[in-house]
Amino acid sequence: ELEEEDRPPVELRQRKKPKSSENKESAKEEKISDIPIPERAPKHVLFQRFAKIFIGCLAAVTSGMMYALYLSAYHERKFWFSNRQELEREITFQGDSAIYYSYYKDMLKAPSFERGVYELTHNNKTVSLKTINAVQQMSLYPELIASILYQATGSNEIIEPVYFYIGIVFGLQGIYVTALFVTSWLMSGTWLAGMLTVAWFIINRVDTTRIEYSIPLRENWALPYFACQIAALTGYLKSNLNTYGERFCYLLMSASTYTFMMMWEYSHYLLFLQAISLFLLDIFSVEQSDKVYEVYKIYIFSLFLGYLLQFENPALLVSPLLSLVAALMLAKCLQLNVKKGSFVAKIIKVINFYLVCTLTITLNIIMKMFVPHKENGHMLKFLEVKFGLNMTKNFTMNWLLCQESLQAPSQDFFLRLTQSSLLPFYILVLIICFLSMLQVIFRRINGKSLKETVTLEDGLIGERPEIIYHVIHTILLGSLAMVIEGLKYIWIPYVCMLAAFGVCSPELWMTLFKWLRLRTVHPILLALILSMAVPTIIGLSLWKEFFPRLMTELMELQEFYDPDTVELMTWIKRQAPVAAVFAGSPQLMGVIKLCTGWMVTSLPLYNDDDLLKRNENIYQIYSKRSAEDIYKILTSYKANYLIVEDAICNEVGPMRGCRVKDLLDIANGHMVCEEGDKLTYSKYGRFCHEVKINYSPYVNYFTRVYWNRSYFVYKINTVISFQS
Repeated sequence: ELEEEDRPPVELRQRKKPKSSENKESAKEEKISDIPIPERAPKHVLFQRFAKIFIGCLAAVTSGMMYALYLSAYHERKFWFSNRQELEREITFQGDSAIYYSYYKDMLKAPSFERGVYELTHNNKTVSLKTINAVQQMSLYPELIASILYQATGSNEIIEPVYFYIGIVFGLQGIYVTALFVTSWLMSGTWLAGMLTVAWFIINRVDTTRIEYSIPLRENWALPYFACQIAALTGYLKSNLNTYGERFCYLLMSASTYTFMMMWEYSHYLLFLQAISLFLLDIFSVEQSDKVYEVYKIYIFSLFLGYLLQFENPALLVSPLLSLVAALMLAKCLQLNVKKGSFVAKIIKVINFYLVCTLTITLNIIMKMFVPHKENGHMLKFLEVKFGLNMTKNFTMNWLLCQESLQAPSQDFFLRLTQSSLLPFYILVLIICFLSMLQVIFRRINGKSLKETVTLEDGLIGERPEIIYHVIHTILLGSLAMVIEGLKYIWIPYVCMLAAFGVCSPELWMTLFKWLRLRTVHPILLALILSMAVPTIIGLSLWKEFFPRLMTELMELQEFYDPDTVELMTWIKRQAPVAAVFAGSPQLMGVIKLCTGWMVTSLPLYNDDDLLKRNENIYQIYSKRSAEDIYKILTSYKANYLIVEDAICNEVGPMRGCRVKDLLDIANGHMVCEEGDKLTYSKYGRFCHEVKINYSPYVNYFTRVYWNRSYFVYKINTVISFQS
């Protein structure tokens, strides 16, 4: 009533103003009058909204908790973890995972947190003849955080260290799933999309996560924060977000971006792809330009703060992310204020795109010239060989190419995604969103004005900035995953999210019906029905087919049985001197470091050129080299014991040419790699075979001190006695 009383004097004042203001005011009044005023039941509407948000949040949190509990139960059934001794539990950590967990143990054994950090940053007890900053080189911030939490919370009196460690990782996976749930919910407007996202994620977990095989991997610590960052970014890019929502999303995005960068050494490459997506969004959607540049500021802040706290890590200064963001900032400073939609503005957009690309490359070259850094030469060589730009006989390069995670996806991968109905719906959603995005872009190019607020009737899902961003981002990630299968663990979770959002979004179905010019049934009604019916049908079919399988997995009691490795570790702890240095395959060296604490000659890490060279040299024990050559290699690293693995020496392998001994023969010229190559016949037999026979000259250099079915341990003689 008060509002109605106040209206007449306002109208009288407006009459004295010019016509333009009169028209604007009348337009505003018309808009206000169009909006339905909740006079009848405002409390009912508020309660309905609150109930929707409350149920959605409850479903998101419950989904995350249930997934974390599922992982814990599955891990227990798979390894029979609670019924095993500490040594047997530690053996379940294989390869680089063993190294990460070993440093967590070292931190707990340290007399103080400061002393533990110092010993890790000046570590000379892991690799012989090498002092490393393990925190910087291996991104051990998760282990530092886990150790300080374990001691600060008094958990040492309640729970064993290993359970606390894996509990944190499983908890982060729960946050990961919750973040995907929220992202899909924000995009579709219904928490039903979040439920479908979680269902697809769990059913396709062979392709969405490596948590089952290797718990301490850096990606398992980092990707949950990346998922939180993307959820915050999705909310931040929405057009109808209020000020408080914007601030919350901005703060969450800042915190998660920085944390993600600290947890994983390769995080800035993923953020580089995200920055490219935002750059293209800025070109196609002028309304979000200011928000996009605020995200760029977060990148710069995170990079420089990460640089300082990661012991002045030069990799962050020479990263393509910093070069791109700096180029974008410079290009913005050079932009002219030109009328939007004009021909000159379109030309400037093209020039701006070219300028950014040129500046990015130039700045990156300049940074690499002036910033001292260790060039990841092996990564560049790997990419050259991967894409057929170069050929090599190098053992390390060929060994990396033979790794399953670095090869192109197999047919089984696409078959699994199709069986769970994920791939067909993802392709459908992506095509509709992509074509709608192109439709909107062409309208902008032709100078057609678009509505300030897009309604369901308009059928323009490609107009929403968060949709444009996700379409570009998923295409970039998918393109890389088609080349390197290991990247599927980053791409497939967002495939689940995008597919679930699409089938649950009335806007997507309405966009499709607009193109089909549907007349028989009211398109809005049909879109609303399908957005509920399709996900319900998918959910019921997934429940019927896959839920019994998940329950069967939890009911089956599996057993991780590796008595030979247990016996080997027990012998080392009882018989080997404390100062002994062991040589063998990098994967086994990681387990030895974790289970015994003894020093080793190499580690299963592939981001350091020196360690890669060490790995190649130690692997020569499986080549056709002389006893003297192997002896010189091992003594150059001060090794006291050599461990020969029967599984590598007698490896059969599904792919000939990818076995370790084949790769060594190719590198040493003992096997023809291509036509025209010269074949050099070695007068020596394969060392790992010959050393077992115990004849001269092998017994002069090596004395067998322990063996079982899988491992042969030889003491490297310090005084060589030649026998006749």
